[in-house]
Amino acid sequence: MEHRPVLLDEVLEALAIRPDGIYLDGTFGRGGHSAAILQELNENGRLLAVDKDPQAIAVAKQRFGGDSRFSIVRGSFTMLGQEVESRGWKGRVDGILLDLGVSSPQLDDAQRGFSFRHDGPLDMRMDPDSGISAAEWLNSAKEAEIAQVLKEYGEERFAKRIARAIVQQRELAPIITTARLAKIVAEANPKWERDKNPATRTFQAIRIFINSELDELELVLNQSVAMLAPGGRLAVISFHSLEDRRVKRFIRDEARGGDFPPDLPLTDIQLNRRLRAVGKDIRANQQELAVNPRARSAVLRVAERLG
Repeated sequence: MEHRPVLLDEVLEALAIRPDGIYLDGTFGRGGHSAAILQELNENGRLLAVDKDPQAIAVAKQRFGGDSRFSIVRGSFTMLGQEVESRGWKGRVDGILLDLGVSSPQLDDAQRGFSFRHDGPLDMRMDPDSGISAAEWLNSAKEAEIAQVLKEYGEERFAKRIARAIVQQRELAPIITTARLAKIVAEANPKWERDKNPATRTFQAIRIFINSELDELELVLNQSVAMLAPGGRLAVISFHSLEDRRVKRFIRDEARGGDFPPDLPLTDIQLNRRLRAVGKDIRANQQELAVNPRARSAVLRVAERLG
């Protein structure tokens, strides 16, 4: 499937791009959002992108390597604060985009091991050169740890039952392919959700755990306010409720400020209100869903840095 950047028009509107501004793309992917941002920038504008995936880095260098306005760094978006500091951009960034989750090319490449729809090695690492693979963890972790991961990161009702099946089956032979894991989960799941593959929650949970996705999201959100200029925008696209809850809570807490009694007469500066929410959550319209069904779970939230 051709990669289509999710909520592209909505992201551009949310970022309110200034032609000479400084922007960050925390998840380059295949560059759809980056390309659109660059089209809005003049020769003085700057775009810094990061991505863990070596394939994404290769695409970035091929597409934009000759563009002096663009730079790419391989690694987690938790590096953004450090990268911004080193460039002297702290407090000067006009927009930050975080497009969370897995890109379509990653899902469609069976060798990456993200999808239960394509049989391949059970890997799931966004950076295949670091950390342990899903197979390595799944074949060595204790049953209780597996159950905890499935429950916490997949909100899987039958986490204990599935974890028990995984441990029993790995005693017969190591679980090293996506198809075998999907089969084990399907057979252990007593009640399939309508219109949802029974392995969906398990694969989500393992992927989030292997890539430390929620921990890294918390880290980059906590860095984001200090990077932004007054009036700068933070735009985050989430693809499941665990991410979206954290983004929503972060924006709410930063908009509320310090924990003071509600009747205390304090200014916004004294309250330490650092962000304001911009509009409500944004979802893909029917036109986008018709050409990109993977956008159905996408939620965009936007916040603006207060002066």
